[in-house]
Amino acid sequence: MKLDVKVPVLPESITDATLLQWRKKAGEFVRRDEILIELETDKVVLEITAPADGVLAEIRKTNGTSVGGEEVIAVVDSEAQASLQGVTPAPVATKISAAAAKPAPAQDRELSPAVRKLVAENSLKPEQIVGTGKGGRITKEDTIAHMQQPTPTTPPLLPMAGERPEQRVAMTRLRKRIAERLKEAQNTAASLTTFNEVNMHAVMELRNKYKDKFEKTYGIKLGFMSFFVKAALEALKRYPIVNASIDGDDIVYHGFFDLGIAVSTTRGLVVPIMRNADALSMAEIESMIGQFGAKAREGKLSIEELTGGTFTISNGGIFGSLLSTPILNPPQSAILGMHKIQERPVVENGHIVARPMMYIALSYDHRIIDGQEAVLFLSAIKDAIEDPSRLLLQV
Repeated sequence: MKLDVKVPVLPESITDATLLQWRKKAGEFVRRDEILIELETDKVVLEITAPADGVLAEIRKTNGTSVGGEEVIAVVDSEAQASLQGVTPAPVATKISAAAAKPAPAQDRELSPAVRKLVAENSLKPEQIVGTGKGGRITKEDTIAHMQQPTPTTPPLLPMAGERPEQRVAMTRLRKRIAERLKEAQNTAASLTTFNEVNMHAVMELRNKYKDKFEKTYGIKLGFMSFFVKAALEALKRYPIVNASIDGDDIVYHGFFDLGIAVSTTRGLVVPIMRNADALSMAEIESMIGQFGAKAREGKLSIEELTGGTFTISNGGIFGSLLSTPILNPPQSAILGMHKIQERPVVENGHIVARPMMYIALSYDHRIIDGQEAVLFLSAIKDAIEDPSRLLLQV
């Protein structure tokens, strides 16, 4: 029986998508739910899988082709599996060669939290790490050993004398969409940015005091982002215009808080949405942020997870940014920018002391948000972070 391999139904906001790289060739045997090709939309990368065991009889759309929802891109012949069911496996050799005994590079095996952290922090590719654990699982020691291997020699970045090399690379759909939305924000919104600085001393002391117990209780590390999410939520409740958006000549006040958390990936910046963030505990916030990061790096975020949002938080500090002016994420009217924590001299009670300080920025649409509201909003976040007990008392 021949089965069509179709593009999944695309949301109304997405008219087409681009096929990336076929993982199988026509004539090759495939398993049910095996990934055949990835599909890049304006927002996410989706996986198209085989509908059944069989042979990939026909590929109708080649790499890089633009396709629409429910369009047939290939055909799988499920009858081909019957001829393979009676094949007797080859006998196992009694002596395994040294080359065959070497563990194979890891492909899609699940990573432990410790390994996942090392992979994320050092921008490693799991498929390049040789796993020596049970079933080829990657251990922490495998990851460290991989990091200690000498880096292969790469061609010099500078051209040879007299050479003027260039390389032209087409933008991905995601990069083009990012460019369009950023330009849209600049062209339509009256964007303005206000700044403040936050003394992180109290939050850092609180985190250091409870981080071990927090991790033991909830199985996840306590970061700074959950404090800023909670602080932003209280500020949004106090100044609802910052959580609003413009629709034509109307201002739409949202009675809910769907916070976007900006995540950087190799394909570009994505903003997954934390729905009803005001109903989440700090442990749930930290867990969701961790899930967003992992899914973003693996290209597993769904379109639903990237749609909507009433306010965004971006943390350039993880890359060392000391100060920036974040660009609005349309149709949202404001975005909070966090930055690097750096010890600086400050005056406390008439004395100069060193304190861990962070600059924070609020970019906002001046068409509906006045400067006073923006400054007070940012001050509310500063007050909550510098005195975390405010978050508990909601004052």
